[in-house]
Amino acid sequence: MINVQVKDFMVKDVISASPSSSIKEVTTLLVANKIGGVPIIDEEGVLRGFVTDGDILRAISPVDRRFHDYFSLITYVAEEKMEIRLSELAEREIIRIAKTHGIVTIHPEDEMKKVVSLLSKHHFKKLPVVDDSNHVVGVISRGDVIRSIQETLIKDWQ
Repeated sequence: MINVQVKDFMVKDVISASPSSSIKEVTTLLVANKIGGVPIIDEEGVLRGFVTDGDILRAISPVDRRFHDYFSLITYVAEEKMEIRLSELAEREIIRIAKTHGIVTIHPEDEMKKVVSLLSKHHFKKLPVVDDSNHVVGVISRGDVIRSIQETLIKDWQ
């Protein structure tokens, strides 16, 4: 894996969503493609956010709302039913729940050991690969890293 670059193992045919895609559309996209996250890309191909299946799960989880009446010290806790929450969120734009700041990215010329470090440090499943203008040119996942390890190290051990 020494001197192996991201561009050698990244997925170049990127499945992505636009900022205006609905949560319902992105959920369908994730399921249809058996993936756990997608970059949110504007019409020029610039990275605007990243959303994962975990982000969607957190968005639809029941909300614990506490209303405090300080005069009587009564706390009312209301939990929304998931079906109601899902119907309320289905058409919401995905960018509203996506990570839009501090997105960790990688460049095609970076070495794979940097990817290993970032994926393990942040517990990410995949990273967007961007060029110097922040245009998405690929994605790289844990599976791609394992494939890289298998192809560059394990084969030599046999």
